[in-house]
Amino acid sequence: MANETVNKAKGFFGEFREFIQKGNVMDMAVGVIIGAAFKAIVDSLVNDILMPIIGIFVGADSFTSLSVTVGNAVVTYGNFISAIINFLIMAFVMFLIVKGMNKMKDAVKKEEEAAAETPAEPSKEEVLLTEIRDLLKAK
Repeated sequence: MANETVNKAKGFFGEFREFIQKGNVMDMAVGVIIGAAFKAIVDSLVNDILMPIIGIFVGADSFTSLSVTVGNAVVTYGNFISAIINFLIMAFVMFLIVKGMNKMKDAVKKEEEAAAETPAEPSKEEVLLTEIRDLLKAK
């Protein structure tokens, strides 16, 4: 009974190890790490550069100081505006990345289609066999 439990555990961990070692999981992990680093850059861009500039026109130090008090609750809508701007920047960058990748895929696909449409040059053997065939037809 105990031996069966050990085999099940090895099976589970073995399956988990195989899953982790697959290329897609590793690619996804790299993507998540790069995405987190990129998010930090966008957060800094929004909070440290854009918000102070926009805050000049709004009349506040930054959007984070914009709030409304309703009863005992403080609604900090400035944080929400910052989050929306972060989202729009991230979505725009992702749009540009996907658009670029699609453009590259289309270019590769067009090259492949053009290569498929262009007939291949006949080999020396094919040319020789064609000449022999034509000579035999002429006799």
